Amino acid sequence: MSLQFELRSNPHPHPEAERQRILADPGFGIYFTDHMAVATWTAADGWHDSAIVPYGPFSLDPATAVLHYAQEIFEGLKAYKHADGSVWSFRADQNAARMMRSATRLALPALAPEDFLSSIDALVAADAIWVPDGGGSAEQSLYLRPFMFASEAYLGVRPAKRVTYCCIASPAGPYFASGVKPVKIWISTAYTRAAPGGTGAAKCGGNYAASLIAQQEAAEQGCDQVMFADAAERSWIEELGGMNVYLVTTDNELITPELTGSILEGVTRDSILTLAKEFGLTPVERRIRVEELLDGIGSGLVTEVFACGTAAVITPIGELRNDSGSYSIGSGETGETTAALRKTLLDIQYGRAADTHGWLRRIL
Repeated sequence: MSLQFELRSNPHPHPEAERQRILADPGFGIYFTDHMAVATWTAADGWHDSAIVPYGPFSLDPATAVLHYAQEIFEGLKAYKHADGSVWSFRADQNAARMMRSATRLALPALAPEDFLSSIDALVAADAIWVPDGGGSAEQSLYLRPFMFASEAYLGVRPAKRVTYCCIASPAGPYFASGVKPVKIWISTAYTRAAPGGTGAAKCGGNYAASLIAQQEAAEQGCDQVMFADAAERSWIEELGGMNVYLVTTDNELITPELTGSILEGVTRDSILTLAKEFGLTPVERRIRVEELLDGIGSGLVTEVFACGTAAVITPIGELRNDSGSYSIGSGETGETTAALRKTLLDIQYGRAADTHGWLRRIL
């Protein structure tokens, strides 16, 4: 049976003045709404105890399995307010499907897509006053973070027999506070993000934890983010610490590394592949050598490089750096194709352009 997320209202919501102050400048991932969706799974009873409850901390036993073995997964998506006041999600069905794949890889119970969507709908409905206006260049939205973790108190190494699901919401502005401008990327050869047969295609915290030392390395090199090569040869581009990557070439190809099992199947990545032909571009998924990318930048064959993901949408890359030197891409400004793809994607998400692909789902 489908889960029912009944509302148990927060008796102490944020005061109106405080909420308005937050919505005026939400930042990213700093503030959280008044409620959260929760559900519990046990090996004996399956999914149960689902509800929308007041936002607050979990009480965890020191032996809680996730604290020791990192058995957890998460998703990230947004709710967008349109000009008429309605609220929509973007390809939430794909997030639901990916969460099921991640659950399988991490030996966690699958949450049915209809329950995933119901939890989001119920949470957004409960906290509708927290959905920011996204008009103009504000790019504000309500960021949604569904996640589940092993909540059984047990130190044996096996899949947990008790799991907690939760979805929290956070009003969000642009991911990069400085606005959309080309970023510098460090190509790491000292560290890798994921390996064949590992968890690279799953959205789990361990992948991000593994990327943090490389991000520190990138910062030390004056860069904003890190680009990982493959674990086996350290020669093939995979993805950034939290985003997929694309190249634009002079022969109108839009190229992204093919999915090999160690790259996250990004929802934004897939959307861009679909939009490519509308811009006269040929979408290509294939392996890309680091050397090929750098040579292409040097010869002018590669005219634009950008990263993409739910949080940052599309972010232009203006320079790549590695142990051998630095490589400037194009004029140093946001490329024409990058800007056009970004605008189109945002226009669809905020209801400013027709959704010809059926990607939007009305929540309110």
